[in-house]
Amino acid sequence: MINFIADHMYGLLPLSIWGYVVVTVVLMQVSLAAVTLYLHRDQAHQSIVLHAWLRYFFRIVLWMTTAMATREWVAVHRKHHAMCEREGDPHSPVVFGLKKVLLEGAELYQVEAALEETVSKYSRGCPDDAMEHLFIRYENWGIGALLVLYLVLFGIPGIIMYAVQMLTIPVLAAGVINGLGHAKGYRNFESDDASTNLTPVAMFIAGEELHNNHHAFPTSAKFSVQWWEFDIGWLYITVLRTLGLCKVRRKAPKPNLAPTPRGVDMETLQAVLLNRMNVLRAYTRQVTLPVLKTERLQAAGSELSGRARKLLVSRPAMLDSASLNNLTSLLEDYEALKVAHEYREKLMDLWGQANVTNDQLLAQLKGWCNAAEASGVEVLQDFSETLRGYVMQPVKA
Repeated sequence: MINFIADHMYGLLPLSIWGYVVVTVVLMQVSLAAVTLYLHRDQAHQSIVLHAWLRYFFRIVLWMTTAMATREWVAVHRKHHAMCEREGDPHSPVVFGLKKVLLEGAELYQVEAALEETVSKYSRGCPDDAMEHLFIRYENWGIGALLVLYLVLFGIPGIIMYAVQMLTIPVLAAGVINGLGHAKGYRNFESDDASTNLTPVAMFIAGEELHNNHHAFPTSAKFSVQWWEFDIGWLYITVLRTLGLCKVRRKAPKPNLAPTPRGVDMETLQAVLLNRMNVLRAYTRQVTLPVLKTERLQAAGSELSGRARKLLVSRPAMLDSASLNNLTSLLEDYEALKVAHEYREKLMDLWGQANVTNDQLLAQLKGWCNAAEASGVEVLQDFSETLRGYVMQPVKA
């Protein structure tokens, strides 16, 4: 017996130390791919359509590595988007605090997933077949089977590999993405939440680290927008699409500008509304920041606060009372900044209204452009001319 144990203490697949590391990292990536490709992009937002056999494979992977049911994960995530940073958000650092989400993100998920009201309301379209019911009924059997598999294949080192595997989703997804992804990092878009993109150090968290990009364009299959951003999930999608195992339904829109000047019409309105995150980003770059730079140069001996940029580009709803007071003081002291800020708020009203007809929105957009061009502020006039050029992307034959 002792000889048998000694002969098999490294399992059926004994490896070098680096071999165990490589296999562990690969298996972690498989779990993360199951979350980002199947649960997130395929099921929750339906931005891609995975081949049926791939869906079955990922469901088995998730059963064995997380014990999560598809409908529960999708429901919790959809509710997060619907209630983001407000009371009711299942795992917002703004609501619960960063420390709690980082350390207890998995527990917050479990609490929300146990609410039948949440699951029934937000899980539309999720699988309700025999496999799903089997996994729900025997939810912990998969985790147990995975432990046995690790021991058989890798022996004693398999215990460490298994522990790392079990921590992958609770730490990286429930903790880092849901926590740090709403508290630290940089923002490409001023979405209606505190979402951020984490630095490239986190580039192997399946692309989920590009969280601000995702919140700006939730139904986009591709999370990267800057040339230097790397979405490894999109790399997987590209390979699978080449193999005929995945279809891409939607990607983030890109502004399409007419080659010659044109008037504001219904197509302009549609293009502006579709590209609202891009429009707001362009406004920051072409209007707000140039005006801020000019005011700084003219403010002899009275430099603007280093926080001015953040105050001017953040949504007012995302600022605390002290920041709002600072913003008010800033705008009172600098008329040009006040004008730029007011026009920005009026522009955002276009996509923030409910129960307004397209004709009314079109009239508002025309009025905004006319007022901007009559404002006497050169950067506003230039931006209005650019805005008039927004048109829909041509339909591919």
